[in-house]
Amino acid sequence: MPEVIFTGPAGRLEGRYHPAKQKNAPIAMILHPHPQFHGTMNHQIVYQCYYAFAHRGFSVLRFNFRGVGRSQGSFDHGTGELSDAASALDWAQTINPEARACWVAGFSFGAWIGMQLLMRRPEVEGFISIAPPANLYDFSFLAPCPSSGLIVHGEKDAVVPPKDVNTLVEKLKTQKGIVIDQQIIPGANHFFDGKLQPLMETVTGYLDMRLANVR
Repeated sequence: MPEVIFTGPAGRLEGRYHPAKQKNAPIAMILHPHPQFHGTMNHQIVYQCYYAFAHRGFSVLRFNFRGVGRSQGSFDHGTGELSDAASALDWAQTINPEARACWVAGFSFGAWIGMQLLMRRPEVEGFISIAPPANLYDFSFLAPCPSSGLIVHGEKDAVVPPKDVNTLVEKLKTQKGIVIDQQIIPGANHFFDGKLQPLMETVTGYLDMRLANVR
């Protein structure tokens, strides 16, 4: 799991990168939760998602947004962090020029950034959005949502009430040509405390289903 440093809009960004064995392997990028609430690339959910993709033959990148860990810059309320994510994907694509596909996964704040990146990058063919903060941030930019993906959240989420996620999902489900898979983890809070295993079983189950349809 090599450490990597690459150039972002506000200076260097630090990450961890897992290169796939196959040259044309797909790329996955994992985005961490809110930088001002202890969000880093080493967050357990980010870490687990990173390995879920790695074990399925992806080249995978996770990195710290500006101002987190050894990444330069300071928190920018989402605007700069979206630019960081775009730079990170650029970097991953530069070292994987033959990559046949790209996925983005994010947790909470990272899910919001990931969904915005989806709108800007048509090569992203799948997403995993964990506890997207539909009550805290505006998701109306998903018009239309360009890719199919998984939205998974906790039944007992007090930070992002399930009804707000349901509203987002219902809006997305009206769009033609994409499939939004919504999964609710029973008894789980926003941080999936004690529910990491069912969360990851849901994520890996969805990934395996999508990848089986590709091959």
